[in-house]
Amino acid sequence: MSQKLVAFFNKQPRLGSLSTAGKDGRVNAGTFGSIRMIDDKTATIALGKNRTFTNLQENPNAVFLIMEPGPTPPEWKGVRVYLKMTGCHTSGPELESRRAEVAKAVGEEMARKMIHASVTFEVQEVRPLLDMGQGWEKAIGG
Repeated sequence: MSQKLVAFFNKQPRLGSLSTAGKDGRVNAGTFGSIRMIDDKTATIALGKNRTFTNLQENPNAVFLIMEPGPTPPEWKGVRVYLKMTGCHTSGPELESRRAEVAKAVGEEMARKMIHASVTFEVQEVRPLLDMGQGWEKAIGG
């Protein structure tokens, strides 16, 4: 992986969707502004008590899809980042740190109400947005 991936993943604004599935196979997709890579092998997100959080308790696997529109679909930039949850904190310094980050965008009271957990993922695989025989590096302009 590379720092280029970390920079593309964390770039704002961006269009992105995190997909999860529960133990019953029921799929959920949601958009989240708080997901970010902290290095080229690790991502973290602040979550409320929502379907994504519930699904991750039952199935630790997820995919974060990042899109940057271009003039035509083949010119779009983006990647699919396959993740596996490695940690979930509903109290303690990890959660408070994530709440503080979210509070910068939405205010302290809102962050305290919205954020239930800080979740950490290991990056398992990275694939291009459109699989046209190219590597993910080319898919983000590299």
